Amino acid sequence: MTDLDSLRRDWLSHLEAERRLSAKTLEAYGRDLGQFVAFLNGHIGGAPTLADIAALKPVDLRAFLGQRRRDGVGNRTLMRQLAALRSFARFGEQSGKLTAAAFAATRGPRLGKSLPRPLEPRAARAVANADTRAGEEREQWVLARDAAVLSLLYGCGLRISEALSLTRGQAPTGGSDSLTVTGKGNKTRMVPVLPVVVEAIGDYLRLCPWRLPPDGPLFLGAKGGPLSPRIIQLAVESLRGALGLPSSATPHSLRHSFATHLLGRGGDLRAIQELLGHASLSTTQIYTRIDSTRLMAAYDAAHPRAGR
Repeated sequence: MTDLDSLRRDWLSHLEAERRLSAKTLEAYGRDLGQFVAFLNGHIGGAPTLADIAALKPVDLRAFLGQRRRDGVGNRTLMRQLAALRSFARFGEQSGKLTAAAFAATRGPRLGKSLPRPLEPRAARAVANADTRAGEEREQWVLARDAAVLSLLYGCGLRISEALSLTRGQAPTGGSDSLTVTGKGNKTRMVPVLPVVVEAIGDYLRLCPWRLPPDGPLFLGAKGGPLSPRIIQLAVESLRGALGLPSSATPHSLRHSFATHLLGRGGDLRAIQELLGHASLSTTQIYTRIDSTRLMAAYDAAHPRAGR
């Protein structure tokens, strides 16, 4: 094992144990560093060592980003790759094996700021309602299952991964009015559960033909295995056509709708941050921009002097 391989292994172990990054993020970061090392093979004419990486200049990193762009990689991926390399360099610097100056001095591409696109309240309720798909030739338990998942996304603001990671023992049933959710970085949070969400989950549990052990997944696929996120995505695609919704209507847009509708009804931004599981308030503040945009649109449409 080379000194570079050893530091790479220690870095990924640190990210997993100390930073508690998800398996997918760890995989992406490891792949990003691997692509950078492969680039350096040609860039410096041989397999790089830690000494070679320590001697790099910003121009070398810009050459890597330029090569990735020529390969068709978009700005967001380039930013993630640069973030991965900076993280690796910082870890190496803390270990006394690298310097991170060149990585910190390299500017990444600018990202256009796009606002989330929430659904209107009536559309969001329809998407999460099993009756909306009553005419489909699907088993009743499948329709109830999809509605239960979508109810969690809109009614509790869950990410689809959070909803599908719930176990049967965690299901809010009966008099339950809260739910403990494990989010990004394995951080847990408690969210309130509306009676309509409890009812949707109860309907699914009553109709589900599969045995659901307490420590097994709450939501199952047609063959009894864990439910794939793709199935829920396809369900929303079907609902888009039935309800005449735009292509921006996705499972994740229900989470956006949850936050936007709460804010529009006077919800406290800090409370919404906690409900969504955002580490930073700045992430949640994007919903204030949505609310302001909607307010001004309503003003322009209704005020007699608007536009004059």
